[in-house]
Amino acid sequence: MQTLDQLTHEAVALANAENKHHIPTQDAPLSDSVLEVSRQMMICNGCRYCEGFCAVFPAMTRRLEFGSSDVHYLANLCHNCGACLHACQYAPPHEFKINVPRAMAEVRKETYTAYAWPKHFGILYKNNGLWIALALSIGLTLFLQMTANFLNGANAVTLDLSNFYSIYPHNTLVSLFLPIFAFVVFSLFMGVRHFLSDIREATSKDNAPVVAIAEAAENALSLKYLGGGHGDGCNNEDDAFTLFRKYFHHLTFYGFMLCFAATSTATIYHYFFGWEAPYALSSLPKILGLSGGTLLAIGCIGLFYLNLKRHPLHGDPTQKQMDIGFIFLLFMTSMTGLLLAFSHALTAMPLLLSLHLGVVMALFITLPYGKFAHGVFRLAALMRFQTERRLPSNIGLSGD
Repeated sequence: MQTLDQLTHEAVALANAENKHHIPTQDAPLSDSVLEVSRQMMICNGCRYCEGFCAVFPAMTRRLEFGSSDVHYLANLCHNCGACLHACQYAPPHEFKINVPRAMAEVRKETYTAYAWPKHFGILYKNNGLWIALALSIGLTLFLQMTANFLNGANAVTLDLSNFYSIYPHNTLVSLFLPIFAFVVFSLFMGVRHFLSDIREATSKDNAPVVAIAEAAENALSLKYLGGGHGDGCNNEDDAFTLFRKYFHHLTFYGFMLCFAATSTATIYHYFFGWEAPYALSSLPKILGLSGGTLLAIGCIGLFYLNLKRHPLHGDPTQKQMDIGFIFLLFMTSMTGLLLAFSHALTAMPLLLSLHLGVVMALFITLPYGKFAHGVFRLAALMRFQTERRLPSNIGLSGD
């Protein structure tokens, strides 16, 4: 009987042969990142020690070979908890160099561009995430401040500094933000439609049943797979487990959603009840906004710290700029919003309002091209996973 080492050596040879000679059904040749995931998955298929760790490995065992659609699907199932890296006997410095979190992260970065709409925007943001975040924030803030000066130049002395709409009329804000919001929704829709169309070829063409959608949503909202392979959390550099990454992701996501709920509630107040801003601190929009802003700020600080301190073998180091750019925009959105809530009657209020609106606009413009889009792709991948796992195991094998 062959030993595991013999099997994995054969997997390496087979992967190398596949990488050189085999091009799956996709039209384009496989990228180096996809080939590397394919190589590692073939070795992992011969070991299967991590089979119970997360959704990636049960999905992996349904496949004998890995084309680009398979790899894009698996990469977006991966939550980069690091459990498989720390448990793997073939991790660096072993000659097999199995590092699933990094290999998957490198592919995910490719998917940000591959499924982006328009594609060139994705390429630009992928390579210059932090600088684009800074440039957009500053540029849009200056544009908004000049707009405010133009609208209110003659009446600057008599402006009501307790009312945002005295700086920017409500209709002006709607005309600025509605096209951006529509663009973001359409871009994300086009991206996830392209992604789902691709990975359906690798999973199953069956529509996701309601129970699969519900389970995928529960997995995503609870961040089930950030619990690590044994539910104790992600691994630190010293192999110790921590749930801080999961907690800070929760604070960031639900803080953002509370802020969005605050804006949505204020919109309902304005259009359906005729209740115009400013609202009292005890009002629902203020309560939601202050709570969300606080949670979002804490979550961003925590994620920024963890991003700097993560194990050097975790993830793709070339994505740090993109990650920090996204965290920066989220943090500035929360902080400027919190400061603005307590800036009534201050002379700095108009400039602070322009800064807040500029950062929010920059955040929304970049949403379809970075980590936010990845969250949408991950939900789509989880839906396909929950659909695929209900099928007979032979259905998912490539070539069937």
